[in-house]
Amino acid sequence: MKRVLAALMFFTRLPFWRIAEVPAEYFKRVVPLWPLAGWLTGGIMAGVLWICAQFFPLAVAWILAILSRLLVTGCLHEDGLADFCDGFGGGTTREKVLSIMKDSHIGTYGVIGLIGYFLLLIQASHIELSILWKMVIVGDTWSKMCAAHIIHVLPYSRKAEEAKILTVYDRMTTREWATCIISGLLPVVFLLPYELYLALLAPMAVTALLILLMKHRIGGYTGDCCGATFLLSELSFYLICLSIIHNL
Repeated sequence: MKRVLAALMFFTRLPFWRIAEVPAEYFKRVVPLWPLAGWLTGGIMAGVLWICAQFFPLAVAWILAILSRLLVTGCLHEDGLADFCDGFGGGTTREKVLSIMKDSHIGTYGVIGLIGYFLLLIQASHIELSILWKMVIVGDTWSKMCAAHIIHVLPYSRKAEEAKILTVYDRMTTREWATCIISGLLPVVFLLPYELYLALLAPMAVTALLILLMKHRIGGYTGDCCGATFLLSELSFYLICLSIIHNL
């Protein structure tokens, strides 16, 4: 129970801390529960989308849904994406990349990265509501499941005491890995139209490519890398779904 609370406390700003105090060591083992946290963040986003679409054009409802997740998560992933773009865009050495990503200030690459990300994400409003709300939950959970595998392939690039949250994730056991896979897969089975199953390969491919980039540039991963991987993987899911629907 405390591991679940740790995952929800990490990924949201909702007051789960009122339920129970969670010791710091539980946050080291939240990775298998990333997709489960996606059930909540994706569910809130999908709910806001559906409700707002009853009163506003779908494009407006989609923007409000995006804003709802930003508020719930405290822009956790978007901060990671901005730092990732700044570090990998402006850093020429491993040390410089890590130093830039740790800087709290946003630079040109970070601004451009966020603008490009949101411009592309907004295009999902061209998908009809009956499909889009399902894609929201699937995209969130499946992409978190894909991003979770970074910790199995790469080491952490900094010392534990240098981490932004002072926590380095433990690798998943076989049972935890199965939990992660199942949590990410269940929304696919129950929600995603089979015509869009091909789009599930996009987050897997993006995660793999980013892992190769991280290994080459910094020899490992950071928390910012995890956030950026999740958002870019999720974005690729939306874009491939949009392409499939457009060509049906």
